[in-house]
Amino acid sequence: MLDVVELPKVFVRLKPGRDRTVRNRHPWIFSGAVAEVEGDAELTSPAIAEVRSAEGEWLARGLYHPRASLCVRLYTWNPDQPLGADLWRKRVLAAVQRRADYRAQLRSEGTTAVRMLYSETDGLSGLVADLYEDVLSVRVSCAGLVPDLPAILEAACEATAARAVVVRADPDAVEREQIPSDVLEGLSNGPNLVEFSENGLRFEAELVTGQKTGFFLDQRENRRRVAAWACGRRVLSAYCCTGAFEVLAARHGAAELVGLDTSETALERARRHHQLNGTSVPVDYRAADVSTALRRFRDEGRTFDLIILDPPRFVFTHAQKEKGLRAYKDINLFAMKLLTPGGILATFSCSGMVSRDEFAATLRWAARDAGCDVRILEQLTQPPDHPVLVTCPETEYLKGFLCSVERE
Repeated sequence: MLDVVELPKVFVRLKPGRDRTVRNRHPWIFSGAVAEVEGDAELTSPAIAEVRSAEGEWLARGLYHPRASLCVRLYTWNPDQPLGADLWRKRVLAAVQRRADYRAQLRSEGTTAVRMLYSETDGLSGLVADLYEDVLSVRVSCAGLVPDLPAILEAACEATAARAVVVRADPDAVEREQIPSDVLEGLSNGPNLVEFSENGLRFEAELVTGQKTGFFLDQRENRRRVAAWACGRRVLSAYCCTGAFEVLAARHGAAELVGLDTSETALERARRHHQLNGTSVPVDYRAADVSTALRRFRDEGRTFDLIILDPPRFVFTHAQKEKGLRAYKDINLFAMKLLTPGGILATFSCSGMVSRDEFAATLRWAARDAGCDVRILEQLTQPPDHPVLVTCPETEYLKGFLCSVERE
């Protein structure tokens, strides 16, 4: 257990006119909105932040990180609500309880992995936890939560009946530099590999060495919806990672499967998942740059009846948005050209800073340049254990479209 650490306090004053999002209960403050920070002038570690308007009005309370662009994460707009272990425990219990019915539904459908804590949506910005069978996999991206992690994990394990826990620092977080690896290792007592069920099929999550918390649970419902179109079709899955889309497609009668990913380690796990489920559909997994491979297929005259595009996040900051949208447009353009007439395109974006409308616009640009008629059959999103906080649109990070593609 960690010793209780009393975080220092700072007063964050915003620039004139930069308080609207805070008043609207958005939980993020970026450094560009901050006029000054009063407190320890030598502060280099996390602190409790009292946020005030330019005029000095108290607005909210959160955790401050001096080196991050997202410099304040907000947790309460109640001046009488202190931050600390008691608040985190209360929110953990509430988050687990609000998923109880959905968790029971998943179990009845043959799924034993579920998200239990979802960061901003559950009032725990910077903390995500997924339950695989009875092992809790936790990802931390806010260094200010680390002193209270023992209390948080105790509450989470009690509420979920988890027998073990694995804790990792988010590799994308600037605050990671303030989260000592030995601290997280000391809080972990779970295995790296956990076998679990999804949609009645068996998969393995790599909790310590894998991506995110070990598996991409957010595509659970979408894998089933896309697989419903796979029967008798030749399927290309780009950015296939560990193969979950293909396993479901095989179970639903796909005629042929091709999977592309840059990681040979991920592809080995994908092959393992086919073995676990006894699939008999021919599968060709290739370690390749997806854009290069799509161009090669085009040059070879190769076609597919169903293409799945599930790329990693292309946009991390607002400054990257234009470049990221071009990347989305390019891969969708190539996919449209590779589809047989009337083929199906399942395309996704997991960039929280890209709205659904912006992602749809990339499809319009791609359809125009490909000379295709693209019809949206279904709009896809994240499942109910990844709920969207309406005051934080970025929590709706997963956008998808299931489309039919035709050429004159």
